[in-house]
Amino acid sequence: MGNLTDDRLKELLTNAKTVVIVGASNKEDRASNGIMKYLMKNGYDCYPVNPVEETVLGVKAYDSIAEVPVTPDIVDVFRRSEHAPDITRSAIEKGAGFIWLQEEVKSEEAKKMAEYADVPFVMDKCIFKEMMRLGLYGS
Repeated sequence: MGNLTDDRLKELLTNAKTVVIVGASNKEDRASNGIMKYLMKNGYDCYPVNPVEETVLGVKAYDSIAEVPVTPDIVDVFRRSEHAPDITRSAIEKGAGFIWLQEEVKSEEAKKMAEYADVPFVMDKCIFKEMMRLGLYGS
């Protein structure tokens, strides 16, 4: 997780209110679906980004990060690694406070972009598992 200490990670996660979920899905077997449900249950305002969905879990879906009507505290990415640099670029342009690439999503290029923009960045980690590990919220 680079230079993010557990205390800093906890602070970023607890102070966040808005989460853009790139690759959010209505398919219940997808991790993005369960994690969006979990985040909503714990008080986060979620904005799904998925051009093939009208809504995800009853929330209006957007075609791109640029179309989301808020500045996201967190951009949580559930797309393949090759998409990470473009998504990271869009997240930085949107003013995201924190970029999170889920498990199996890795990109050194995206990491360098985030570091250059001074945006906290996590890759190849599950936000839910990290919240559990840090003792945030219930299951």
